[in-house]
Amino acid sequence: MWFKNLQLYRLPSPWNIQLETLETALAKRPFVRCGSQDMASRGFVSPNGSDVLVFASNRQWLIALRTEQKLLPSSVVKEVAQDRAEEIEAQQGYKPGRKQMKEIKEAVTQELLPRAFTRRRTSFAWIDPLAGWLAVDAASASKADELLEALRDVLDDLPLRLLDTERSPVSSMADWLAAGEAPPNFTLDRDCELRAVSDEKAAVRYVRHPLEGEEIPAHLAAGKVPTRLALSFDDRLSFVLTEKLEIKRLAFLDIVQEEAEKATATGDEQFEADFVLMTAELARFIPELVAALGGERKNA
Repeated sequence: MWFKNLQLYRLPSPWNIQLETLETALAKRPFVRCGSQDMASRGFVSPNGSDVLVFASNRQWLIALRTEQKLLPSSVVKEVAQDRAEEIEAQQGYKPGRKQMKEIKEAVTQELLPRAFTRRRTSFAWIDPLAGWLAVDAASASKADELLEALRDVLDDLPLRLLDTERSPVSSMADWLAAGEAPPNFTLDRDCELRAVSDEKAAVRYVRHPLEGEEIPAHLAAGKVPTRLALSFDDRLSFVLTEKLEIKRLAFLDIVQEEAEKATATGDEQFEADFVLMTAELARFIPELVAALGGERKNA
């Protein structure tokens, strides 16, 4: 149980909801597989395969949303519908009109759905109710929104907002790159991306390349702004910070993995040990990152 991305949101600190209340709310929308005529289905599942929908340990919570989607390419529907249209044309003596073609495509879709392959994915969210954090392990805000939308559907109130900081990630990353130095407890790694704000949208990407020297300050002086920057925190985790305050390519470094491996537990015990260690690291990392970005915006 190691998150690879973070979409960060703020809850009240503390968030006054009982564990049992959240468990009951999630039970209103359990995951059920797609029916024969369903294109997609989603619902909450147990994060660790047990009989609870909220995994809780060390005052930290974990929830999971599973999505199942039918894979029915539009090109397949179009091809089968065209064959049907040709058969109908031969019978009635003229080509089907627009309305009839729409009906043919709808009928073909309903016919093919039961035979379509399905794809499943599970999204996880970590909740720290005391500190007021909610983080979704998703590579994009749209993927995180699926889980948040489902959570809003089952809760009477979800006082949630995006994390907002006094300084934007863009301006902060630009200062760090110009100085060639990250804020305390952070280290500049060797990946970054800079983009021009002009209509041309010219971009420069550095991959496994030293970020010191005169090249990057020259790009900054020419008007490019950083949109992605690889950093390390306290030699315990590495990540890429984006212009939208997203955390991507999150990786817990060797020292953390070694601590996890010291736990001789297996199965559920190992899952819990990993979760406790991961959330302890994130509980240190996120406030430090917020502080490096000037703190939370007061009027957020």
